[in-house]
Amino acid sequence: MERRELLKMIAVLTGGALIGGDVFLSGCRSSVKEGMGLLSASNIATLDEVGDTILPDTDTPGAKAAKIGEFMNVYTTDCYRPEVQKAFTEGLTSLDAGCKKQFDKNFVDLAPEQRMAVLTALEAEAKAFNEAKNEKEKSARDAAKEAFKEFYGEPPHYYTLMKQLTLLGYFTSEIGTKQALRFLPIPGKYDGAYPYKKGDKAWA
Repeated sequence: MERRELLKMIAVLTGGALIGGDVFLSGCRSSVKEGMGLLSASNIATLDEVGDTILPDTDTPGAKAAKIGEFMNVYTTDCYRPEVQKAFTEGLTSLDAGCKKQFDKNFVDLAPEQRMAVLTALEAEAKAFNEAKNEKEKSARDAAKEAFKEFYGEPPHYYTLMKQLTLLGYFTSEIGTKQALRFLPIPGKYDGAYPYKKGDKAWA
């Protein structure tokens, strides 16, 4: 799967373009060394569990096995603008605050069904937040488009950022590419009539 196709897929699944996708497409090299970056070790551990709730183990390993928390640390450090970094890190604080209020535990200490309930509620919250944001910014976005200028609105909901990075990190990891997708290291000729059965994995 080409990078641009993956970014389109993520935009469809999360209701918005991938933040920092332009940097990702340019093939940026990480400046993050092991144990460093924007996020703390506890942040990374939380994001591993968030990612694994979104993409759990099935017949292939889930997002935690792909070290999704470390990927998010690199991406948020290297590809996010400061205001998006702020929204992301404040979102991590809000996530645990909400879990403590509802269950008296941090996200990492919740049972699987509790984690799913939290993320399901955040999905609905994020959708409403992003729709209101997009409506509010519509005039300014249209004006920038007419003037051929870049438009940077407010960051989307923090859960949208986490979900985007879970999908991006997983499907560009070795596990996602070689096990969740069908990996063909040396592609053959194009065949527009190649047989497909429902449930077949997409090609990497």
